[in-house]
Amino acid sequence: MDETFDGVGGLKIFLHSWHPQGKARGAVVINHGFKSHGGLYEWVAQQLVQNELAVYALDMRGHGRSQGEPLFVEKMAEYASDLAQLVELAKAREGSVPTFVLGHSAGGVVACTYALDHQQEIAGLICESFAHEVPAPDFALAVLKGIGHIAPHAHVLKLKEEDFSRDPKFVELMKNDPLISKKGYEAQTVAELVRADERLKKEFPRITLPVLILHGTADRAAKPHGSQVFHDTTGSQDKTLKMYEGHFHDLLNDTGKEQVMADIIEWIRVRLPQS
Repeated sequence: MDETFDGVGGLKIFLHSWHPQGKARGAVVINHGFKSHGGLYEWVAQQLVQNELAVYALDMRGHGRSQGEPLFVEKMAEYASDLAQLVELAKAREGSVPTFVLGHSAGGVVACTYALDHQQEIAGLICESFAHEVPAPDFALAVLKGIGHIAPHAHVLKLKEEDFSRDPKFVELMKNDPLISKKGYEAQTVAELVRADERLKKEFPRITLPVLILHGTADRAAKPHGSQVFHDTTGSQDKTLKMYEGHFHDLLNDTGKEQVMADIIEWIRVRLPQS
C-alpha cells in the first residue's frame, strides 16, 4: 500500500507498506540510504512478508516521492524524527508485536541516531552497510563541514551506481530510475552525516538493544571498518556482526542477496515470541 504521513515541518513523507495475509508476528521499518528510495525494497518486503512480518518503508525527505528539497536536509534530526513517526505508525497498526528497524548506509546512521532516544520502543536494530566511516580523509571531512555553513547547497558528493551492486541489472535500474536524483548530495546534508557519525562514535556505548550489523568487504561507498567499530563499542550484549566477502554497498540488491536476506530473517525469527 502506498500513502503519505506528515513529517517534521509538515512535509508529506511517502510510505510503502506490505502485509502478510494473517496477523503479523512482527514488523520491520526500513530507512533507505542515499541514492535510493523505499520502493527499491519490494523484493526485500516480499521475503519478510512470507515470514509473517509487516513491512514499512519510507522515502526520506527530499528522496523518491516525498516532499522536501532534493537531497537536502537542514538537520539529521529531521530524518530521525520522520523515522520515529513511522515507527509509531507501524506500532499503532500492528499492535503489540515486536518492531525492528533496518537502516541501510546513511539510513543506518539515521536509524542509530533514532535508537539513541527510542531504544525501548523497538525490539532490535539492523544496520546494513553502515555509513559510519566514509572514504574521505579527515581533513576533507572537516573542510566539508565548513562548506556546509558557507555554501550549504553546493553539490559535493556524487555516488557511483556501479559501487552499489555487482548485479548489472540493478545498476541499470538505478541509472534509469526517475525517482533517483542524478545530482550530487548537498554540502549541508553531507556535513550533517559527518556530525552524526562523530556523535555516534561517542555514544555507541549507550545503544543496548539487540543489534545486527551487516557489511560487504568490497564496499567502496562506506568503509566496512565503521561497522566493526560499531560492533566493538556498542553497549549491547546481544550483538552480531556479519561481513560478506566481496559484496558491494547495497547488500540487499547485490549478487548473493538471498544469503543476506536469510540471515536477517533468521536473526529476527529467534527474537520473536515463539508461538
